[in-house]
Amino acid sequence: MSGSIYQRQHRHYDRGYHSKETQASLSQYQSSSRYAASSSTSAAAASRSRGLKLSSHTGLEESRLSPLPKRSKPSYLAVDKDNQIIGYVVPIFRGSQEFASGLSDTEEKRLRESSAYMARRDLFSTGVAMERSEHFSRKETMRETAERISLNKRIHEHGEHFKRMNEDSLMHAPDFVIKPRSHTVWENQCVRLHCTVSGWPDPRVVWYKNNVAIDPLANPGKFKLESRYNVHSLEINRCDFDDTAQYRVSAMNTQGELSAFASVVVKRFKGEVEESLPLPRHGPVSEYGITFKTHIVDTFGVSFGREGETMSLGCTVIIYPHLSRYQPEIQWYRDHVLLTDSKWSRMHWSGDRATLTLTHLNKEDEGLYTLRVTTKSGYETYSAYVFVRDTDAEVEGAPGAPLDVCCLDSNKDYIIVSWKQPAVDGGNSILGYFVDRCEVGTNHWIQCNDTPIKFARFPVTGLVEGRSYYLRVRAVNKCGMSRPSRMSEPVAAMDPADRARMRGTSAPWTGQIIVTEEEPAEGVVPGRPLELQVTEATKNYVVLSWKPPGEKVLEGIMYYVEKCVSGTDSWQRVNTEIPVRSPRFALFDLAEGKSYSFRVRCCNSAGVGEPSDPTEATTVGDKLDTPTAPSKVIPTRNTDTSVVVSWQASQDAKELVGYYIESSIVGSKVWEPCNNKPVKATRFICHGLMTGETYVFRVRAVNAAGLSQFSDESEPVEVKAAIGGGIPHASPTPPYGISVLECVRDAMVLAWKQPTFIGGADITGYFVDYREVIDGVPGKWHEANIKSVSDRAYRVTDLKENRKYQFQVRAANMAGVGIPSLPSDTFLCEEWTIAVPGPPYDLQIREVRSDSLVLLWKPPVYQGRDPVNGAYVDIKEADAPEEAWRGVNTKAVEKTFLKIKNLKEGETYVFRVRAQNKAGVGRASEVTDPVHAVTKPGTTEIVVDVDDDGVISLNFACADLNADSKFVWSKDYEELTDESRLTVETKGNLSKAIFNAPAEEDIGIYSCFVTHTDGVSASYTLSEEELKKLLEISHDHKFPIIPLKSDLAVELMEKGRVRFWLQAEKISANGKVDYVFNDNVLSQGERYKMNFDKNTGVIEMIMETLTPQDEGTFTFQLQDGKAKNQSSLVLIGDVFNQLQKESEFMRKEWFRKQGPHFVEYLSWEVTPECCVVLKCKVGNMKKETSAIWYKDGREVKAEEHLGFTEGVLKLEIAQHQPAADRADDTMWRRIKISKKDAGVYEVILKDDRGKDTSTLSLIDQAFKDLMNEVFHVIAESSTPLKITSTDEGIRLYTFVNYYNDLLQVTWQYKDAAIAFSDRVKSGVVGEQLWLQITEPTEKDRGKYGIEFHYGKGNLVRSVDLSGQAYDDAYAEFQRLKAAAIAERNRARVAGGLPDVVTIQEGKALNLTCNISGDPVPEVTWLKNDREITSDDHCILKFESGKFASFTITGVNTADSGKYSILVKNKYGTESGDFTLEIIEGTPDLGVTSYSTDADGNVVFGPNTPKDKMKVNVTGTKTKKRKESVSKPPPAEKMADKEKKESTKKEESGEQKEEKITADVSAQPKSSESEQKGDVKEEVVAEQSEGSVEKTEPEAEKKPESTKQN
Repeated sequence: MSGSIYQRQHRHYDRGYHSKETQASLSQYQSSSRYAASSSTSAAAASRSRGLKLSSHTGLEESRLSPLPKRSKPSYLAVDKDNQIIGYVVPIFRGSQEFASGLSDTEEKRLRESSAYMARRDLFSTGVAMERSEHFSRKETMRETAERISLNKRIHEHGEHFKRMNEDSLMHAPDFVIKPRSHTVWENQCVRLHCTVSGWPDPRVVWYKNNVAIDPLANPGKFKLESRYNVHSLEINRCDFDDTAQYRVSAMNTQGELSAFASVVVKRFKGEVEESLPLPRHGPVSEYGITFKTHIVDTFGVSFGREGETMSLGCTVIIYPHLSRYQPEIQWYRDHVLLTDSKWSRMHWSGDRATLTLTHLNKEDEGLYTLRVTTKSGYETYSAYVFVRDTDAEVEGAPGAPLDVCCLDSNKDYIIVSWKQPAVDGGNSILGYFVDRCEVGTNHWIQCNDTPIKFARFPVTGLVEGRSYYLRVRAVNKCGMSRPSRMSEPVAAMDPADRARMRGTSAPWTGQIIVTEEEPAEGVVPGRPLELQVTEATKNYVVLSWKPPGEKVLEGIMYYVEKCVSGTDSWQRVNTEIPVRSPRFALFDLAEGKSYSFRVRCCNSAGVGEPSDPTEATTVGDKLDTPTAPSKVIPTRNTDTSVVVSWQASQDAKELVGYYIESSIVGSKVWEPCNNKPVKATRFICHGLMTGETYVFRVRAVNAAGLSQFSDESEPVEVKAAIGGGIPHASPTPPYGISVLECVRDAMVLAWKQPTFIGGADITGYFVDYREVIDGVPGKWHEANIKSVSDRAYRVTDLKENRKYQFQVRAANMAGVGIPSLPSDTFLCEEWTIAVPGPPYDLQIREVRSDSLVLLWKPPVYQGRDPVNGAYVDIKEADAPEEAWRGVNTKAVEKTFLKIKNLKEGETYVFRVRAQNKAGVGRASEVTDPVHAVTKPGTTEIVVDVDDDGVISLNFACADLNADSKFVWSKDYEELTDESRLTVETKGNLSKAIFNAPAEEDIGIYSCFVTHTDGVSASYTLSEEELKKLLEISHDHKFPIIPLKSDLAVELMEKGRVRFWLQAEKISANGKVDYVFNDNVLSQGERYKMNFDKNTGVIEMIMETLTPQDEGTFTFQLQDGKAKNQSSLVLIGDVFNQLQKESEFMRKEWFRKQGPHFVEYLSWEVTPECCVVLKCKVGNMKKETSAIWYKDGREVKAEEHLGFTEGVLKLEIAQHQPAADRADDTMWRRIKISKKDAGVYEVILKDDRGKDTSTLSLIDQAFKDLMNEVFHVIAESSTPLKITSTDEGIRLYTFVNYYNDLLQVTWQYKDAAIAFSDRVKSGVVGEQLWLQITEPTEKDRGKYGIEFHYGKGNLVRSVDLSGQAYDDAYAEFQRLKAAAIAERNRARVAGGLPDVVTIQEGKALNLTCNISGDPVPEVTWLKNDREITSDDHCILKFESGKFASFTITGVNTADSGKYSILVKNKYGTESGDFTLEIIEGTPDLGVTSYSTDADGNVVFGPNTPKDKMKVNVTGTKTKKRKESVSKPPPAEKMADKEKKESTKKEESGEQKEEKITADVSAQPKSSESEQKGDVKEEVVAEQSEGSVEKTEPEAEKKPESTKQN
């Protein structure tokens, strides 16, 4: 079996010059020729009478599968035992024409000789006899050929002689000398229709089938037309039922047209074929019993020429087997139009080489040239393109010559000529065209128009009826005139009706055949013309056409044409003198821009008929617009010297002539035309480019109205071979994974996977083969599809139910068809009836990342009982067992894609999909190839961008592109084909999808996939929120604003100047600013100072002062290119008044600061020591400047307390304790602020430069604010609340640094204010604030606190008096209470005795001291530690239990010594000592007596002489008292000491509980005389460590200020 049909159809061939329709035709044409040339068929028959063996290659398999089985010609070949062809047998019945007269003598002789030869062949024992027989046959063939050539030559010479002898041969209408005859033929036979036509000029013959012109190229191999020596034939190959029709041959020249008819009836065989009947023919027909194989070698390539040159195209043709003098049919085509010998082209065949010579190149000669070599076995073709460039212009800069000048319509009055505009305009626009005419037989050219016309059609007038003319066109621009175009074919100036004088004439341009067999009727006025219409309208002419009236043939109908200006009823006859005979008429000299209506009247010798219905109003002017520019010019690499350029056609272009393509080397800015003849296709191969250079391309369209604008430039493309820099294409590897998607009784739908290697070029389609498997034995492969399918699924039909089949698939690309896949599994062809859907198919993996990917699939072909409503995706690791399949989605997805997330990086996965409907889940799809979850290096994502014009686009870049890579954009994973929403632009490795008009309908998932890469893809989800955000950004970019760092603001500067300013984030050097006030633009001047710093973007305007006229709106208007912005500031009403006041104030301030002034005005400050300081900051001071303080208008004199350091003046508000009030030698303390310090304070600065005043009012609320701050400082200085015990109860206390009588505190118990009573009291001692709980009980347990109030704030110190703290305090209270009772009731000497008593001998001594105690103590006196008793000399008394006296009536030296008094009761004992010293002296009659006061001080009596007072009682230190219970120190000293210790511990961070130790001392006061006599006292302190602090009894305390809250 020869190569399959799709292999034959996909041989590499450059079809870049063909339109899509032409490509299909050419492909089919070539396939037919190769099929016919390569098929060897014969019919097997046995010759019983002659003993000959006939073999026939019927080729049934090819006939059934091939799309063109009917084109091969039958052959009956004689073969020997080895199947070698030895001759052929003439069939008994060759056809209707042949069998009409039986066999010719030559044929009978050949038959007899062939039969005899075949009968004798077994007798030849050597090859010499065979060779002789073949030589004889060859000689007979050559003789017959020579006779046939001689006969043809004689017939030709006879015809030429007849032409010369016939006087009327120069001009006569066509006539059929021999008409074609009808035929009835059998199916698959060939039939030939013949006719002979005469006429001059030589008629043009056209064959019609059912009134449709026959085009041999449309059905290659089906029809064959021949025209030789006025003998014309139509051969129909392998007739079938469709060929049953009426065939018409039409011959036409300038004198008329004539047609002849013949019918062909095709019959089909039924039953057995008798020997007497013709057998159906199969295979090629060979006149000599040989199948020819044709090869075209030594071909011509793409050629380039210039106008005026001569070019020859040639190919060597090898026909095998070679037969001398055998001449194949050689035909040349240009752009699929058959060429004939003419003065422009000459064709020559030398026996082995075909040559076409173009004698004088013009741009009309540019195109695709095809050589077709036809033999009886088929035909072969070869094509290449010829480019013709403009010759050098006669004037530099002049345009190229127009081309394709031809006649559109002709009449006796005019010829409408058309042409095509040139590709080269010389660098300047073409202003118009001039049309020239030349009468045939002369060389005189006449210009037809005085001014250039731009429209590529023009009516040529001023002609002589009956004469023929040549036409040509020249273009003109501002540089000059072009060379003339090639002249047109001759055109006769006569009415079409004059050309149809013969019976059955037909006007080819109207298609109306007028039959004139009857005699014309006389005396009948014709009716109205029918279907009047304007067929063409320009500013130069209007063409009307109509149909004759509907009556039968009338006498000599002619026509009058009338016109009427629209809006009027005035009809004017256009052809007033001579009516026209043609139903077509051109009107000239119409006013451009006006509207006209037209109508036509028929006339003959009987009169003028009624007018036709008028036409619609027609405005005179060019109705045809120039086409729009093409778009999307895409260059693609082709070869080392060519590039394939494709583009999108012009939109709504009318009467499009074609396209011109231009190229330019990048950077040169020089454009060269790629074609000089317009091409109608939207794809063209530009040849003649320089290898390695980078080019850009542009395209423009052309019609009769002119040339369009150029398209946008294409992307640059480097000229080199398309794949791998010259590496040849490879066919793809086999597909795999064939599966069944649906099965019915006689068809199966298959699916398969794309080949792993596609050969470096896009796959153009797939071919499917099938074979039946019977009992496990596969049969022969059959082609399922002749034409390739692009999808990876195909329905194979014409199968048999309940039969088993196997399938294989081949992939094809531009390099060819690949090898087939392995045979699929065996599938049974039976109809599926299951309820669930079939498997999805065509699973694809996109957007592979390390943790995710996207899976795409196509829905099942077999839906099941109900429609598919979703799908499930399964996943497993590639090496995991089948049990490892698990679902990705728990809910069925309705879409055909799913993004799978949460993948493990580096793991390899496989996937499958199952569809479901209402009946359930169907069978799973084929498993995908393993996918490695890894993000490849260089992976990029889709980036959203909004450019400066606000255009929103999606951008995707790919670094791994190759020459064939393409960016494929999709929405929701469906490829975008509608460009109304999205426009895709690709430049280099970047593709951009631009939203035309973003709206909600654009919401979705956008993805981009790059072909011919390793799966490069990405996606972007455009949500509603993202779309809103992008639209906002787009609006900002479309209407850009200059961003501002700050809006227009106002501030006051030095001297009260007003500054308006704003700052832009970024502004260029071209930025401009307008300063506007109340819609009036301000300019620079004395009043306004403008500054614009473009580096920082600061814009400012400064005004010296503000006046009432400046109230209003200030605006700064910014502009930087198209970006604008403005900022306004409204200064009206209170805002303006306030600003004006501040400006005036600052102006005054500036003048104030020229002298001594206050930098900071008077204010107050409370120091941590709780002192109030008034301060102010001054500036511009000098030595002479004075500062005077006032309070309430009175100068403050306390200069020593004024401070002036570092420009700051201070005044402390404080009073000092007078020196007479000081209790000890400690540092004097300030008296805190009080209400008497309230007032108005003022300080004045002055010198010779001026003065300045600052006033501070501290009255009412201001003073309250000051005191609240003082209270705040006091509160913050408070120590934590502590617990101590006294002999009366438990005391809670805290210390502050300073205390003020105005301070408000609240004692709390359990967070509630305490209601004070006699048992619970609070008070202040110095800086101690205390709460005394007398005789505490269990109810007094709880949380206590003290709250300090300072205006709106407060501070709480708290302590928890419960638990162990309460128990310890209560125990200590009980101990102190007992000790206090003992101390209060013990025996004691309340008054002290002097340490030493010095007295003169003979004097009387009396000492008295107070004694206390309960019970009354016992009193004992001692002398030198020996008890003494009362006697006359020494009288001892104890009176009233309180007073003890010691009296010596006469002191003598024996009384000297140490005396002591000892008092004692049950609570204790106490003693008092003194020393008695006796001095000698004059006796004194008086008595010296001493007494003591309540404190034990010696008091002299009132009668004591002064000199005695001076005598000499000297005191010495007393001994320590020996009582067991010591006297507690005063509470003030204890409190002061505790406060210091507490402060010290707080500062050192100690958190331990303090142990307070009381100093126990006795401190008797001395008398004044003792103080004067340097009586010294010793304070003896005893410390009781580890005990709760003891306080002295209430009776011995100083009076305390008690304050209850």
